[in-house]
Amino acid sequence: MTHLEPWQWALAAVGALAIGLSKTGINGVAMLAVVIFANLLPARQASGVVLPMLVMADVVAVASYRQHAVWSHLWRLFPWTAAGVVAGYCALGRVNDRQASVLIAVIILGMLAMHLWRRRRPAAEGEAHPIWFAPTIGVLAGFTTLVANAAGPLMAIYLIAMRLPKMEYMGTGAMFFLLLNLFKVPFMAHLGLVNASSLGLNLVLAPAVIAGALLGRRLLAHLDQKLFEQLALALAALAGMKLLL
Repeated sequence: MTHLEPWQWALAAVGALAIGLSKTGINGVAMLAVVIFANLLPARQASGVVLPMLVMADVVAVASYRQHAVWSHLWRLFPWTAAGVVAGYCALGRVNDRQASVLIAVIILGMLAMHLWRRRRPAAEGEAHPIWFAPTIGVLAGFTTLVANAAGPLMAIYLIAMRLPKMEYMGTGAMFFLLLNLFKVPFMAHLGLVNASSLGLNLVLAPAVIAGALLGRRLLAHLDQKLFEQLALALAALAGMKLLL
């Protein structure tokens, strides 16, 4: 797995940097890393390589933003997300890479379209999100994160729908993904996707992950709320289109 050409190592470092940046700065950039590693390695191996780097970056993000986490939103998601992870674990051996990509793309683009429709139509005073919204996002996020580490766009849609300011958005997302990614590790290890070889590659790329996370902290301070939300939604849409095409 570590027999890469110099240009491939450089591309892997860019992917690792993007993982760190996405966790503390611009959330949707993580999909760039997913695409990079899916092109450098077989898709299943790529998932195993990316997961420990996500955990590394999540630790930095939680250390930076934990005081801003809104736990009420997290409790609504956790049970459903756990169910989605189990469903993804069961499905991983039954679908090929192309089928998984198309399925995840349809999920992301469908949820994004629903969110934009709800945001644009006139809202009734005091209107809340439908009771199925959090469970649906939770199950789909758990499923997509196990199959392709692709829950970021769905979580972006959920957190923006909750109308969270950017610091609460980052703190809530950081805590959610740290706990989710740690929960996934035993499943991925049992499938043989996190192993000694993949962890060796993670160790080499760890400095790029940390550097990206520290850079993201600096960038976030200069992003206004509207631009932050527009970037998150645009990157979610691009991620879905990339997976579909």
